[in-house]
Amino acid sequence: MDEILVEEYRGSLVENVHRGHICGVGEGGAVRYEVGDAASLTYMRSSGKPVQAIPAIMQGVDIAYALKEKEIAVMTGSHRAESFHVEALETLMSKIGIQEEQLVCLPAYPLGENAKNQLIAEGKPKRRIYHNCSGKHLGILSLCKHKGYSTDDYTEPDHPVQQQIVKVLSYLSEVPVDEIVIGTDGCGCPVYAIPLKSMAYVYLKLTCPELIEDAAIRETVRKISGWMSRNPEMVAGTDRICSTLLLDDNIFAKGGAKGVYCFGLKREKLGFAIKITDGSEEEWPLVVAAILEQIGYARQETIASLYRLAPVAIMNDNNRIVGRNQSVFKLRHT
Repeated sequence: MDEILVEEYRGSLVENVHRGHICGVGEGGAVRYEVGDAASLTYMRSSGKPVQAIPAIMQGVDIAYALKEKEIAVMTGSHRAESFHVEALETLMSKIGIQEEQLVCLPAYPLGENAKNQLIAEGKPKRRIYHNCSGKHLGILSLCKHKGYSTDDYTEPDHPVQQQIVKVLSYLSEVPVDEIVIGTDGCGCPVYAIPLKSMAYVYLKLTCPELIEDAAIRETVRKISGWMSRNPEMVAGTDRICSTLLLDDNIFAKGGAKGVYCFGLKREKLGFAIKITDGSEEEWPLVVAAILEQIGYARQETIASLYRLAPVAIMNDNNRIVGRNQSVFKLRHT
């Protein structure tokens, strides 16, 4: 039931198509906009990181370890291991009292090409904190240390912290715990699948914490969303869509692997979730820009910044325009 979201033209011929689902919800979780199937069961992947940080902050690890905003923001991020990310991660480890070897995610080179190439050129090895999910792992481990939980099995679904995370997700999404599908993410942590419309509802609440009834969760979300918005570079990195969108103080956003992207709009009180079926991420800026245009979003500078990340024109190696990327979906207003 997915639909074509983006077509890639080379000359006059459609060379590639990217299909997927889009859902936009309003207050109460009512579906307002839809492309494809709003009920499509989808893994949140890294778009779930802000939720996964909630139990730690709700129980005061930020105060217990005197964490700075940037150190907390990187807990929610999919960083590119740029120098400022690595600095925050190393400080975070030191404050919490965690050794790098305790992270389940294996040593890796940064996802950021510049950071990766520099390390290789300098002959430096892979590290666990270069993994884009290392901030999330340190956030979970911070709660383990704070509460005296085991750090050896912190990625197991039955670990106390993981149990707290799934309960918070259930509360925010209004999906019963026993209906949340649990798999294993690329980094080794549990990953959660819920209907796309429920994912959009989570992002509406993350964007508009005043819609959350539970006072403790509401104030924690307010803190986390504020830290992310004030430190957008820590959530992704240079010229990345999440960091770009977070520069707009009306938008809260976070992407995940395999084509999952979520964002919310504060003034409009809308939450959106996107799943590109082939798992591609390159089309995110184009799809988000098209959504904003179709709902009449007022801030044209935000839309323009998305088109700078994913230009409509396709250039070849000789800097000649040889094709175009074109969003072709139409939001159905329900």
